[in-house]
Amino acid sequence: QVQLVESGGGSVQAGGFLRLSCVASGYAISNGCMGWFRQAPGKVREGVARINLGYGSTYYSDSVKGRFTISQDNAKNTVYLQMDSLKPENTAMYSCAAARSAYCPRVREGDFDYWGQGTQVIVSS
Repeated sequence: QVQLVESGGGSVQAGGFLRLSCVASGYAISNGCMGWFRQAPGKVREGVARINLGYGSTYYSDSVKGRFTISQDNAKNTVYLQMDSLKPENTAMYSCAAARSAYCPRVREGDFDYWGQGTQVIVSS
């Protein structure tokens, strides 16, 4: 059974940073894809970043490109999302997701099979 557990969310001021972690169990992060999504109140869930675990290639949404960085630590079976220069509009519930397939050209919900419960990020102005 695959479980994804996120941590690292919290409250920061605009311009600050946070690092989110997603620990996977029952899923080897040496292969496949993992991604980060977020959902703000009253809005649809959107993809933020994804990493192809075998190649290490990454993809970012335009809204976070240059500020967020997704990475993996195979020894810890963990994927991270480093979020710098945070803005109030980045406030959302952030969730990680994992895919059975190694084919994940972007960061689309339909490409992912397993989801974590999420961690809340609040950015104040």
